[in-house]
Amino acid sequence: MAKRIKNLVGVDIDPSGITVAEVAVNDRISVRAAAFAPLEPGIVRDGEVLDAESLSEALQSLFRENKRIGKRVRVGLANHKIVVRPLELPYLSDAKQLDAAVRFNAQDQLPMPIDQAVLDFQPLEVVQGPESRQQRLLLVAARRDMVAKVVAAVRGAGLRPEGVDLSAFAMIRALYRPGATDEHVLYLAVGGLTNLAVAKGTVCQFTRASGGGVEALAIELAETCELTLDHARGWLEHVGLKVATEEIEGDPAIVAAARRVLLEGARRIAAEVRNSLDFHLAQGGSAVVERAVLAGPASAIPGFDVALSSELGLPVAIGHVDGAPAALDAGRLAVAAGLAIEEVPA
Repeated sequence: MAKRIKNLVGVDIDPSGITVAEVAVNDRISVRAAAFAPLEPGIVRDGEVLDAESLSEALQSLFRENKRIGKRVRVGLANHKIVVRPLELPYLSDAKQLDAAVRFNAQDQLPMPIDQAVLDFQPLEVVQGPESRQQRLLLVAARRDMVAKVVAAVRGAGLRPEGVDLSAFAMIRALYRPGATDEHVLYLAVGGLTNLAVAKGTVCQFTRASGGGVEALAIELAETCELTLDHARGWLEHVGLKVATEEIEGDPAIVAAARRVLLEGARRIAAEVRNSLDFHLAQGGSAVVERAVLAGPASAIPGFDVALSSELGLPVAIGHVDGAPAALDAGRLAVAAGLAIEEVPA
């Protein structure tokens, strides 16, 4: 799903907005140019494009206003309809034979006809079985019509799509930092949805996307306090979870409502994450995670990482990429920056 192309622009399409990033790589990723544009509610829901024409117009406007950003792009996908399954096959050294074997065996793993799916896979590890070596893989499949809708929107904006990738893979590429290679790390991008990945080193072991990110919290606050969505987003960042509400400037009723929404939201998101991790272990996941890295718009909310850490029982660090423009939160750029590169910098 992802081609090896240099000088790409990563395009992260989230229900809350479009983030684009162009990067330079010198030991670490550094953002060279980036931009963000919010999306109207209903254009993208739970990671799936519902209104391709409006998305195309939003993309066109964003790139028109940021002319120095290139138009050769790789787009990320993340939604609960994308199928990600572990697969184990007899070891094959020939890449073409392995690809054919994956496609043959994928038919039994997918809730969709294989001719209606776009398939990709990521090799995990080779293990010695009782009689022969086995290749463990992570199979990824998306409905062809869903991918086609995204690509059509991108092309309609005058852009050149060079590849489509799983946003979780991009998140790991952007946020991985060298350390203990046998450590299992949970990566979380919390924005218009909650996109999580468990990785050992740089290799994704498990990923899942679910609704109910911080955009849902902003919508809840907007409806409760009769605010615009933009104002609600601003209030969530202003109030946060770091200091007592009586120390925060602003309408006390809105401050109290924002704090309640954030606390309840952090609990719900953490519960979804725990359910996903339990599912991963039930499916044969090799180890529990030892720490978490938080990215996405949630990383800009003061104290949200601490609340998640408390709920998950894990240390949670804020993940970011270097070189983010002052007007953009570094955590929001993680997926887009990862989409702009092919592999983790050596």
